[in-house]
Amino acid sequence: MRLNHAQGAAGEAAALAFLQAQGCTLLARNWHCAFGEIDLIVKNGNMILFVEVKYRKNARFGGAVYSITPSKLLKLQRSVEYYLQQHGLMHAPCRLDAVLIQGSDAPLWVQNITG
Repeated sequence: MRLNHAQGAAGEAAALAFLQAQGCTLLARNWHCAFGEIDLIVKNGNMILFVEVKYRKNARFGGAVYSITPSKLLKLQRSVEYYLQQHGLMHAPCRLDAVLIQGSDAPLWVQNITG
């Protein structure tokens, strides 16, 4: 079942609040390019974090953790590269992360989802 826009926006807002509580500063939200969308771009110290947010009501079908497929990961990586090129940040320290929210559980911050 696909989440509606209000649930997705609420999940992103919860993820952003969680990251800000960890000391991150928002740079961009729902950044789009030809390759796809990056949910949140934040800065943590000198590191730029590109964050995919996934919310699921429950663990059915693998829950939030299994919702980032290899094809989604490839789109995210291409979007990150494009963002860095467009903003002249090719040498900036950065990382691709995910914030997973499942039901009423606390957000899970998974760092460096590309390995």
